[in-house]
Amino acid sequence: MEAALINLGLQSYGNVLNLQRAWFEEAMQQRSAGQSPANRLIMVEHKPVYTFGKHAHQSNLLASPEMLERLGAEVYEIERGGDVTFHGPGQLVVYPMFDLEVLNMGVKRFVEALEQSIIACVAVYGIKAGMVNGRTGVWVDAGSPAERKIAAIGIRCSRHYTMHGLALNVHTDLNWFNHIIPCGIADRGVTGIDREIASAVSMKEVEVAMLQCLKEHFPFNFVEQHIELNS
Repeated sequence: MEAALINLGLQSYGNVLNLQRAWFEEAMQQRSAGQSPANRLIMVEHKPVYTFGKHAHQSNLLASPEMLERLGAEVYEIERGGDVTFHGPGQLVVYPMFDLEVLNMGVKRFVEALEQSIIACVAVYGIKAGMVNGRTGVWVDAGSPAERKIAAIGIRCSRHYTMHGLALNVHTDLNWFNHIIPCGIADRGVTGIDREIASAVSMKEVEVAMLQCLKEHFPFNFVEQHIELNS
């Protein structure tokens, strides 16, 4: 099986959201025509943005629109699951647009495969992370009072086809998370790879590691595809 690998570099959230929505609509049309949708894996860093999932609570945004505008951050309400989160430079965002039928996966298994891929990726840097019952995403010191979130997951799936995905903090400025209650969880913090290992880390290196870990769970032959977007 083949999937396109698309690395978009640093992009505004809206541009990539529009691209995902166009490809998702294309996939729905292909489903209706009895065709198999294309599989694509997008890797990107975003300019500062806060996104609200379809079940998010506006009260979890702690800053006013005026303050966010001064900070240079945008706000979007989108169709993924989950509450509010932040995306910005230094964070690896991965959008798997996969046909779960060809993967013989349900949504629960798909999300677990994303979580396991992240756990394996951060383990490359000596970070022990895990999952927490009842909460999506990946956590360091999972199950302890000191647990902190290193990666968030929020997806949309319709007719066994996915969009949105995961966000792994690599060398993200974690101060951005002070303006929200991340994922609506007030009593837990956030962290990043660089904070956990007390050392600088290359985004490109993490991209390579993440792709290798994803390949363990998603048996695609990933073929690089170049897409031009206005950043």
